[in-house]
Amino acid sequence: MSKKPNQYDENFKKNIVTLHQNGKTQTELSKEYGISLSAISRWIKLYSEVKIDDDTVLTAKQIRELQKRNAQLEEENLILKKAIAIFTPHSGKE
Repeated sequence: MSKKPNQYDENFKKNIVTLHQNGKTQTELSKEYGISLSAISRWIKLYSEVKIDDDTVLTAKQIRELQKRNAQLEEENLILKKAIAIFTPHSGKE
C-alpha cells in the first residue's frame, strides 16, 4: 500500500519559506515539520520574493506566470502581423 504524499496549502508553504528567510536552515525545517528537503528547496525557489522596485515585489511563481503570458502575447502578435500581411492589399507600385 503506497502512502499518499502530504498536500500542503500555499500559505503553509509560504510560511516555511518565511521561516527559512528568517534564519532557519532547510534541515531544521525538514526535521521540525517532517517535510522533505527537496520540497522545501522547491518552495524556496517558488515563493521567495524578488524586489523589482520600491513598490513591487514578485515571487518566482508570479515571474513564471508573467513570462508565460508574455510568450503567449508575442505569439498572438506574430499571428496578427502575418494576418495583416496576407489581407492588406499591395499597391501596384512594386
